[in-house]
Amino acid sequence: MTRVILVTGGMGFIGSNLVRRILETRDDATVVNLDALTYAGNAENLADLEENDRHVFVKGDICDREAVDLLLDSNGVTHVMHLAAESHVDRSILGAEAFVRTNVMGTQVLLDACRSAGIERFLHCSTDEVYGDLGEAGGLFLEDTPLAPNSPYSASKAASDMLVRAAHHTHGMDVVTTRCSNNYGPYQFPEKLIPLMIANALEGAALPIYGDGKNIRDWLYVVDHADALLCVLENGAAGRVYNIGGNCEQENLAIVRAILDAVGASDDLIEFVEDRLGHDRRYAIDASRIREELGWEPGFTFEEALPATVEWYVSNREWWERVRSGEYRDYYERQYGTR
Repeated sequence: MTRVILVTGGMGFIGSNLVRRILETRDDATVVNLDALTYAGNAENLADLEENDRHVFVKGDICDREAVDLLLDSNGVTHVMHLAAESHVDRSILGAEAFVRTNVMGTQVLLDACRSAGIERFLHCSTDEVYGDLGEAGGLFLEDTPLAPNSPYSASKAASDMLVRAAHHTHGMDVVTTRCSNNYGPYQFPEKLIPLMIANALEGAALPIYGDGKNIRDWLYVVDHADALLCVLENGAAGRVYNIGGNCEQENLAIVRAILDAVGASDDLIEFVEDRLGHDRRYAIDASRIREELGWEPGFTFEEALPATVEWYVSNREWWERVRSGEYRDYYERQYGTR
């Protein structure tokens, strides 16, 4: 039986990698890709799939209930993987309204529409940032760690997590939630740490690092994340939360120096800048639940995946240059018009 999987935010970084992974590894699945093509959604990410009859792209807003209802019904959607989100912490500090609208209201619209349509399973992709700050005292985030978000972005994601939880406990919806650590890999918008530093290093520009550069994150290669999401969609227990981590804690400064080494640039490009407001010191994931219950663990080491990521940005310089210049925004209109 063919599954029809709706991926929201499928033109974004994680979403586009997930769409590719579904089509590469799940012959029984068709993907309906819903994306509003806001600044972080890039139709060029999946330009090579335009003739693939198992990939249907729909430009639309998850907050538009009428459009979501029509999409679910007309495409026979059976499963939903909800990745659409405003996700950049710095932007949320400057203005939180878009984050509340998309991450909170958009999630509730999707839940209501999916419940009405009788969707078989709803996967909600969240973040380890909902747990707050581990500080420097050690420890790991568990799925039952109390939520303590510290930025408008993470607060909006925590709210969406609670709405998904409520849909299961109140309405009996079959939902699963994942909380991932920091992703990296191809097609990441170059405002995030790793692609920003690669692009700046290739241009000989300054590499700005917040504070002392010793903030620690657990890094997860995006292909591993996509595989984990599919594992949870297919095998996770209804109502359950699954942490997804890369078992790879790294200081920001160490990441930047590894990138400089990979491109042959000087440490002199490093520039320490005033720290971000409310900057959490350390995140680290305990992913033992997904490993023990579902048998998933990362397939790529950091030592393998970071050089591969750097090489992708070196080989696809035109892609990130078009993103930086804003030219990527014209692609959808050139291909499809303004519909």
